[in-house]
Amino acid sequence: MEARKLPGNADLGQLRAQAKELRRAYAGGSPVAVARVKAVRADAGVEILLRDAQLVIAREYGFDGWRDVAAALVAQQSGGRDLHRWFGVELNIGTWDVMDGGLSPDSPQIEREQALYAAYASTYHWMQAGTVANHGRGEYMIASVAVAIGLLDVAARHAARYAELIAQHPMAFADWDRAFAAEGLARVAARSGAPDAAELTAEAHRLADALADPEDRRICRERLAAAPW
Repeated sequence: MEARKLPGNADLGQLRAQAKELRRAYAGGSPVAVARVKAVRADAGVEILLRDAQLVIAREYGFDGWRDVAAALVAQQSGGRDLHRWFGVELNIGTWDVMDGGLSPDSPQIEREQALYAAYASTYHWMQAGTVANHGRGEYMIASVAVAIGLLDVAARHAARYAELIAQHPMAFADWDRAFAAEGLARVAARSGAPDAAELTAEAHRLADALADPEDRRICRERLAAAPW
């Protein structure tokens, strides 16, 4: 297989989108997609994980793995930009991609570990390059990953930290931050069987319904509707 050359304007988001599209095409039985995957993973089953599709994309561009693609793009694209911010954004997007793919306690251990560590890494980079709001939203992402994989003690700690940062710096956060913070606390309480879970959940819904921006309201309601509870 002859390797393609990375476009000069490539970014990790574009390549990640290619991997997601390849995964969908493979699941749909596309002969071209199946051939591409089998050229890299001859043992691939009926379905593949996102990381398998990413490996195929990486190999097609002549790299050993996805991590090597990311490193090459950092070198190619950073061009003097703040690398803390770059990594903060990329790790955030990648983590939510994994979450949207159905991360759970039953996911492979390596996938659970990578998602959690990526959430921590993204938050660290935002703490170096961003604002207190970026820090708080990183805490929320860590809590969301932790609750998805069943680490409720970890999730509780970071959900509480998000709420704490909002209380300490109220002017730095948007109204939707308060709604998401309430959702994070409510989700941990519900998963833990806490006696105040119903009250916290009702408060999260109240804050979501009160959001002024219709798009923010839609996104928050979708998050409230998403598993696991």
